Amino acid sequence: MRIVDWRLAAATGARLVPPGPRVPLDEAVATVEDLRRKAAIADQHVAAITGLDAAADTATTVVVDRPDWIRANVDSFALLTDPLIEALLEKRGTAMPGPIVVSVGARVTGVEVGLLLSYLATRVLGQFELLGPPRTSPDETVPGRLTLVAPNIVAAERAMKVDPSDFRLWVCLHEVTHRTQFAAAPWMHAHVQDQLREFLLASELDTAAIVARVRAAVSGVADVVRGRSDISLVELVQTPEQRVVLDRLTGLMSLLEGHADVVMDLAGKGSVPSVETIRARFEGRRRDVGPVAKVLRRLIGLEMKMKQYAEGARFVREVVAAIGMPGLNTVWSGPHMLPTAEEIRQPQAWLERTSELRVAAS
Repeated sequence: MRIVDWRLAAATGARLVPPGPRVPLDEAVATVEDLRRKAAIADQHVAAITGLDAAADTATTVVVDRPDWIRANVDSFALLTDPLIEALLEKRGTAMPGPIVVSVGARVTGVEVGLLLSYLATRVLGQFELLGPPRTSPDETVPGRLTLVAPNIVAAERAMKVDPSDFRLWVCLHEVTHRTQFAAAPWMHAHVQDQLREFLLASELDTAAIVARVRAAVSGVADVVRGRSDISLVELVQTPEQRVVLDRLTGLMSLLEGHADVVMDLAGKGSVPSVETIRARFEGRRRDVGPVAKVLRRLIGLEMKMKQYAEGARFVREVVAAIGMPGLNTVWSGPHMLPTAEEIRQPQAWLERTSELRVAAS
């Protein structure tokens, strides 16, 4: 029995999301073709910078609109969470409420998820989908999927008044780097899902405990609204066990995002003539949002994501400066090589901890 009405979530998100900029049909078709072409070009540049095999055939590239992005993410959420909720209920011996209560709650949650996705769908330029499309058989390997959101890319390049060809390649460099990371570390797909599973299974289903955490979170939300904190809703209601898992996930996501940011700029220097202008205007666009949007970004974790970009990029630059790109590439050899959130902030600590491990991995 589902606790989220995923069909309603997808329908709500698709109905509420703005359609994006108006583009003539022939221009829209040309944009889709151009983005696919740019992704293929980006593979070559990313491989040259990182020394890693981009392995374009390990994950498909698709160009979508905003409703399609919402539907794909709803499918991914359902694939991950539905089996885990059932396992969690069974593990805790917790009985589900009656069918009417479950149905009403699932619909309410479905609407909430749809509202959140309708907002995010206007901001995402591209995404490497970790879960990828549904498996057709239990033995099938699902490598993920590279998704580019055409309306958002067009809207961004128009708003920033940058060269469309340069900007599209620059965006593709970032997203293709994510595909390359997972191709270089085939173990990481299962590792990420295991961490997410562990995070969800560490949640509290006891009603009293949940109420206590929500009450404690109210004051935390007030701090976020007043600009005193960048903590997200996830962090406000997490259990101590989840905090440990979230620390590992934060370290991993900071590495992935920071690495992609560094690679896209290094590759861009030789392939994107206006890369400096694009980076400057893009960073300005990230910062230039209204007060309501800032609060929302903090609450749903986007502020934390941008902090991960900065800290992760600094980690990558300092490690590369110390031991070169081949030395950094040992990070993809196994989970034991991944930096913690603290090591992301202190690259020297990672260098010291992995000094002998890097010799064995190289």
